[in-house]
Amino acid sequence: MLEELRAIVGAAHVLQGESLAPLLGDWRGRYHGQALAAVRPDSPAAVAQVVRACARHGAPLVPQGGNTGLCGGATPGDARAIVLLTTRLNRVRDIDTANDTITVEAGCLLKSVQDAAQAAGRLFPLSLAAEGSCTIGGNLATNAGGTQVLRYGNTRDLALGLEVVTPQGEIWHGLRGLRKDNTGYCLRDIYIGSEGTLGIITAATLKLYPQPRAQRTALLALPSLMAAVAVLERARAGFGAGLTAFELMAAITLQAVTHYFPEQRLPFAPDTAPWYALLEFSDSEDEAHAQQRLETVLGAALEAGEAQDAAVAGSVAQSRAFWHLRESIPLAEFRMGKAIKHDIGVPVSRIAAFVETTNAALQAAFPGVRHIIFGHLGDGNLHYNVAPAVGQGEAELLALQPQVYDIVHGSVMAHGGSIAAEHGVGQLKRDLLPRYKDAVEMDLMRRLKAALDPDGLMNPGKVLA
Repeated sequence: MLEELRAIVGAAHVLQGESLAPLLGDWRGRYHGQALAAVRPDSPAAVAQVVRACARHGAPLVPQGGNTGLCGGATPGDARAIVLLTTRLNRVRDIDTANDTITVEAGCLLKSVQDAAQAAGRLFPLSLAAEGSCTIGGNLATNAGGTQVLRYGNTRDLALGLEVVTPQGEIWHGLRGLRKDNTGYCLRDIYIGSEGTLGIITAATLKLYPQPRAQRTALLALPSLMAAVAVLERARAGFGAGLTAFELMAAITLQAVTHYFPEQRLPFAPDTAPWYALLEFSDSEDEAHAQQRLETVLGAALEAGEAQDAAVAGSVAQSRAFWHLRESIPLAEFRMGKAIKHDIGVPVSRIAAFVETTNAALQAAFPGVRHIIFGHLGDGNLHYNVAPAVGQGEAELLALQPQVYDIVHGSVMAHGGSIAAEHGVGQLKRDLLPRYKDAVEMDLMRRLKAALDPDGLMNPGKVLA
């Protein structure tokens, strides 16, 4: 099989030994797997040939892009597996400004797609902390969210068409730049979010948007979560569709950022408030109009006591500094040590109740644990992480993970939420799904997997056991 793969992609692009080692673990260092080799095809035709070769030899295939996933979805677990790297599938095939679309290959870095759109005078709005290293194929495979879901939706909402290699090594040419196509089942949405378990995405046609004429960013200090929800509601009413981001951060998260990265500065004293929000909106008119709208909304929030203080970015550099604070939270959390992480979705109206009841339940069970809470309040997606109590070791905390999961996920479901909002399922949450999803839904997923990948060679052990 290795000789066949070398003939397809070239000997230099079949990796083993030391070249393979970095591809066998995940970003968090939680999983470490094994594989026979990794291959780097440079075209959809070559991907199809690789898939057919692996199918003939019964070798599992694990697609991998930037390997920035957080649930172990791209970590191989079988010594016979072939890791299929999409990094050489990195071309921008087409930009159609009249249709506001861009067609790119799966191995394109997200930042490269953003830059290509900007060079054409357009905006590709998907934005993640890992945008300099994650790939579009991985974003699609996990239906990544990010900071602008509030305005533009998840990656699924930004995709119009896909090109996919099936488990049988056929190529589905579905790169349609159509916003209306009612010709049967929506195959596109089957593959988006499937984490490489149903086929390998090799290219996509994505939506573009006009560049905003003006943009405003503000960092708010908030007295409570209820106040945060009230400010969000006020911002929705004041900015309408122009509200692009509303990021929530517990005080402990920003204190950790300024502790581990002292070059970063908060515009307030670190103990000003228990909660903070990063608000951003785009305006279709001009700078003066944007400033007036922002002052109206923030002034009303301050007068109503919903916000304790507000700092408005006076320049692009200040706006980037505010965003750098938010994007540094995962890195600061990493420095704090291992935590029990949750990527959950709850209706915005239930966020405050969820946090209050879940915090109380965890403190009753495990006194002193720290609540590292941040995320995308505008779309109800929180990263609700539990860190060790002062003096508690990482191993001691991680031993409690099953009980912590029970409390947090039980509370999520009680508040009408989801245990996987934007990071996917991978292998981290695979065995939890049957507990929290409807039995009919699980059966439909299994039947779909069996129909499209009857030999079970596409990223086995991810999403479904």
